[in-house]
Amino acid sequence: MCREISSDTTNYDAITNRYRILTGSCPSGPVHVSTWHGPTSSGVLMPGIRITVRPTGFRLLAAAALAVGALTAVALPAAAADPLTDAAGVIEQLRAVGDPLPPLPAPHGPTTAIVVLGYGLMPDGTMRPELVARLEAALVQAMVSPASPIIVTGGNPQGGTTEADAMARWLVAHGTAPDRIHIESRAGDTVENATNSAEMMHALGAGDAVVVTSADHMPRAVADFVDAGVPVVGTVSPQDLPPVVLEVFGPRQ
Repeated sequence: MCREISSDTTNYDAITNRYRILTGSCPSGPVHVSTWHGPTSSGVLMPGIRITVRPTGFRLLAAAALAVGALTAVALPAAAADPLTDAAGVIEQLRAVGDPLPPLPAPHGPTTAIVVLGYGLMPDGTMRPELVARLEAALVQAMVSPASPIIVTGGNPQGGTTEADAMARWLVAHGTAPDRIHIESRAGDTVENATNSAEMMHALGAGDAVVVTSADHMPRAVADFVDAGVPVVGTVSPQDLPPVVLEVFGPRQ
């Protein structure tokens, strides 16, 4: 029989986050992690996220990271009571299932920026699969670091849309609070990604960064950020994570 873990919390400015995790005791099917974000105190209905993690050897890694997201994806950093404590509780519940839990992306606080590097858009302004994969990796990092600001960096407009604008829309559509996202839409290459993000980090009071990009781009990206004076305290790439399928569900305005 499948083991089920579920809980509710209401500690984010009256936002109700409900999550349910069906863990690896169901060998014939994928692991499902679902979140439902209810109305805020102002009556605005927030979207939720339903996340299906394909059953791989890393299924609990993804399940734990995305379960944390059920608590934090729409968290307002200034209002969150203690989201990292809640996240730790979810992870401990997963440990109790009995399977070994591989390391999660390290959590970070408000002085660490999550910087997501862009990738060339299609001529009509839509995102290529490589950029979507970077955003999925960034979403996991954002979920375990609910107080960290997120910088999306990339210019190179196509069809009237910059890489950064496209990335910001994707993150909001997948449950990230808009006020966490900071758009840097002038960069035309990796050097400018780094220098422009460094300026934005200074304005935000962020002293270091987690860099999110593709694995084969990471060495160059990290070098450019270091050259720009940004301490890089972590890196996340799509290749670090198992396949993840995300879909928005729940109430809409």
